[in-house]
Amino acid sequence: MSGAHARRATPARKLGSKKGGAKNDGAREGGSGKPRAGKGSASGVDLATEISASLVVFLVALPLCIGIAVASGVPAELGIISGVIGGLVVGAVRGSTLQVSGPAAGLAALVADTVTEHGVAMLGVIVLFSGILQIVLGVVRLGRMFQAISLAVVQGMLAGIGLPLMFSQLYPMADAKAPGVPFENIAGVPGLVADTAADPQAAIAAGLGAVTVALSFVWPKVPAPVRRFPAALVAVGIGIAVAALPGVDIRTLQVGNLADAVNMPGAEQFAGLADAGVLTAILTFTVIASAESLFTAAAVDRMHTGPRTRYNTELIAQGAGNTVAGVLGALPITAVVARSSANVQAGARTRISRVLHGVWLLAFALLLPQVLALVPISVLAGVLVHSGWKLLAPQEFPKMWRQDRGEFAVMTLTTLAITATALLEGVVIGLAAGVVLAALRMSRAVVRQDVADDTARVVVTGNATFLRLPRLIEALEAAAAAGLPRIRLDLLGVTHLDHACRTQVEEFTAQQRGAGVRVELLLPDLAGAPQARGGEPAEAPVSAGPGPNAEWFHLDTSVPTRDSLREWPGPAGS
Repeated sequence: MSGAHARRATPARKLGSKKGGAKNDGAREGGSGKPRAGKGSASGVDLATEISASLVVFLVALPLCIGIAVASGVPAELGIISGVIGGLVVGAVRGSTLQVSGPAAGLAALVADTVTEHGVAMLGVIVLFSGILQIVLGVVRLGRMFQAISLAVVQGMLAGIGLPLMFSQLYPMADAKAPGVPFENIAGVPGLVADTAADPQAAIAAGLGAVTVALSFVWPKVPAPVRRFPAALVAVGIGIAVAALPGVDIRTLQVGNLADAVNMPGAEQFAGLADAGVLTAILTFTVIASAESLFTAAAVDRMHTGPRTRYNTELIAQGAGNTVAGVLGALPITAVVARSSANVQAGARTRISRVLHGVWLLAFALLLPQVLALVPISVLAGVLVHSGWKLLAPQEFPKMWRQDRGEFAVMTLTTLAITATALLEGVVIGLAAGVVLAALRMSRAVVRQDVADDTARVVVTGNATFLRLPRLIEALEAAAAAGLPRIRLDLLGVTHLDHACRTQVEEFTAQQRGAGVRVELLLPDLAGAPQARGGEPAEAPVSAGPGPNAEWFHLDTSVPTRDSLREWPGPAGS
């Protein structure tokens, strides 16, 4: 190594030294190694920028909070309450500095299903205990556990959330009611188009929704000064203006008093915890909300150079927010990419902006509720259709196909499973597929079998796990069927031998020796030197060389290439 290389390597060794010990816990949690003084720290806060950023986030959050509540089948006020909690409660905790929390489009379908099955009153209990469980997971430091989930499963989960969300919101875009489950919604689109074309008022509503979607797509390309106003807010302004025209009769929001919308769970709702379906919903909300929040945190960290997310602290913050939301009977809370990215792009550097956005939401809902009643439902549905498209991210499928076709299969299976069943079941199926794929890729064993003179030989190299057991059994049976006086089992090239394969080999050896066949068994010592078992009984102690009755000993631990497999006589498998 050159001197220059050595000098560059020195800091890396210091970062991992024991001396850093407990002091570096924040770094292990995602803390930034950069000094905190200056523009990004509390000592150098630009209050005007923080206030400006908070207003931008408020303008993005307002239509999303309302639209997600409507899509979830609950009063619009509950979406605003959750948005306020996401700002004032979650935003005040020092977990992630810049990401913003509130009701999320990714949970809209799950909330709608839960409300349909258990009622709005039970939503508070489910969200409450999900929050408590999140706090427990954060306290026991399992926040980073969610980062161990396969990226293919995560992308498949988001796509599986986005696809049904898009099709379910096509119906309120035309002031119609969605049929029900995702496949019914998809199948009903042609009929929806025909009905919309035949109804002038529905066509106006659908036109506003389409304009909203189009604005959402083209807005990133408009000039920067104009782009400071969120596309959703511009669409809401257009929708209000059109809805006020003479002769236009489209559905608008029905917004009441926030205090009247609070629905604190009582004894009857807590008694529902005995229902297995409620417990399943709590687990589902916990896993999905936690995963979405922490995945969002990782994405937001890539958008800025400030302090990194403390994952366990952030999980506790999300749990605190959901606990409060549950007590008030509001929607579940997660971190949201749209609001978080708007916060970063607006120049925020501290938690002040996200806390203030909650203040603006609360003030607007309390002081100007009549303005919300002017917003067309179709515009909010259009906002959510665009959110569903962003969650689906169709460009990720061909990208994954080019990178890894196995992971592409896991991603596609997860998406289809969620669409066909439900969120939790689909994620479990995707996780199981990911585990199977990983196990198959780890079980790369080559089993070779041939006959030479009076000896049937079986040679195994690589990772011999239970997934390769059928191929191993086939080779052993072929060796026994050869009817020769000697069998040689060479496993010295095996780098991992699990219990199933080892048991099969030893049982086969004992059976053949009992039948009078001379069997030489060469086993690897994965902790040290090679081991060999000669003609001694199976229970004989293992020696470092061949047994006393072994007539020859040959060590070949090289992993065979494809060319060598072609030259090897007899069948080969992998």
